[in-house]
Amino acid sequence: MSQLIHPKNYKALLDMHKTEQGIKLIKDFFQQNLATELRLRRVTAPLFVMQGLGINDDLNGIERPVTFPIKDLGDRKAEVVHSLAKWKRLTLADYKIPTGHGIYTDMNAIRADEELDNLHSLYVDQWDWEAVINKEDRTIAFLKDVVERIYAAIRRTEYLVCETYDSIKPFLPQKIHFVHSEDLLQMYPDMTPKEREDAICKKYGAVFVIGIGGKLSDGKKHDGRAPDYDDWSTVSEDGYAGLNGDILIWYPVLERSFELSSMGVRVDKAALLRQLEIEGEEEREKLYFHQRLLNDELPLSIGGGIGQSRLCMVLLHKAHIGEIQASIWPESMRKECRELGMPLI
Repeated sequence: MSQLIHPKNYKALLDMHKTEQGIKLIKDFFQQNLATELRLRRVTAPLFVMQGLGINDDLNGIERPVTFPIKDLGDRKAEVVHSLAKWKRLTLADYKIPTGHGIYTDMNAIRADEELDNLHSLYVDQWDWEAVINKEDRTIAFLKDVVERIYAAIRRTEYLVCETYDSIKPFLPQKIHFVHSEDLLQMYPDMTPKEREDAICKKYGAVFVIGIGGKLSDGKKHDGRAPDYDDWSTVSEDGYAGLNGDILIWYPVLERSFELSSMGVRVDKAALLRQLEIEGEEEREKLYFHQRLLNDELPLSIGGGIGQSRLCMVLLHKAHIGEIQASIWPESMRKECRELGMPLI
């Protein structure tokens, strides 16, 4: 069901012309900073992949991919990507990317089952990135270092935006706070996962929640993750399960937590087999991606996605993602947004 957050006393700080200029400024600057921080090279990515190879991202496992038949392939089906989590790892192997380096790309997706609101659209655009790592890098310490590098690039981009547009003032804290989802549960046992995220983000301003995908001590997951890309089951040096997480900020325009990135150390063979068993998805072992991983044809890696429209929305202080990107919205939402001073593209 579509729903709309009504921000208090909202007024767009930039008109539509300056907004478009700001979008280009952010995208050009941030992706170069990201590439420099993580030693990434740009590659060209697909909009769709063949069905049945196990390459498409399954997200929470319930979202339906957009599919279509290909005439010249005997009507075999292709799927519009949800994200490129597994495709990127295949590309690291095929391009023979050396350890300590990686790739990034512009990922464009259609998520037809998305519930539309200020943050969620049918159209998803991300910087998808992936880097080759050593076995010794599969640690929380390494994960935190990468998160801090990404957050530093975000803050540098915020500084540029504020220097360019006098009406926009910085709000991101200097440092990002780390917390495991199990600790978050213990801190706020009577809250839902979303309420916990709101509480911790309001307290610290920017947070990386570690360990998303596996069940916590209450028998529930903080949030869902597919079993075949992020490693959410390996017990790390801090004694908790999970080598992945989300970058979240407190967004004062909407007075709520706001996810900018989902990322993590990827599964090795042991974690893949364990997570497929946990989720009852052992049949996936036969798929193309999974066979290449199980046959030691793919490198160990870390990777994630960073929302392009989301980052632009936050740094330009917009109240609706439709002020940043062109998509389809219910006519009632368009009308309501116009009345609230946030016209959708």
